[in-house]
Amino acid sequence: MIRQSFMRPRPRDWRLREKKVQKMNLRITNDGNEQDILDVFEMLKAYNLSKLETSEVVPVGVYYEDENGRKFAGLTCEIFGNWLCIKYLVVDESLRGQGIGSKLLTAVEEEARNRGCRFSFVDTFSFQAPDFYVKHGYKEVFALKEYPITGARYYYTKEL
Repeated sequence: MIRQSFMRPRPRDWRLREKKVQKMNLRITNDGNEQDILDVFEMLKAYNLSKLETSEVVPVGVYYEDENGRKFAGLTCEIFGNWLCIKYLVVDESLRGQGIGSKLLTAVEEEARNRGCRFSFVDTFSFQAPDFYVKHGYKEVFALKEYPITGARYYYTKEL
């Protein structure tokens, strides 16, 4: 005779005790709901932070403004670990060609080096400033051609 003491008899309602699976739905939207976007961002951020080394994200900005604080040019970025990640650089159209963009970029790169950054990253559209970044020593690492339809989006890095 085989002993089956390790097997417990199932209660009559065993199927009801199984973990209930919630019904899941796919929902496609075209409304840009901020809460939906934030929910996805927070999920991804939690996962990423569980895998990355600990490093503070430091927002940095460099601005060209008048005595009243009115901005005519600016560069915003984040320092994250070894990287300076440039988000936005803009110079008012009336002031372009005067070297202001170069001054902003040079200033933020120096600030990044002082904070221990070794690399810089930026992306730009074909109608924006790809030649500007190449002139300042950035190397193309990737390009999306026909973006969004007939243009291109370029991704550059630079050793600081």
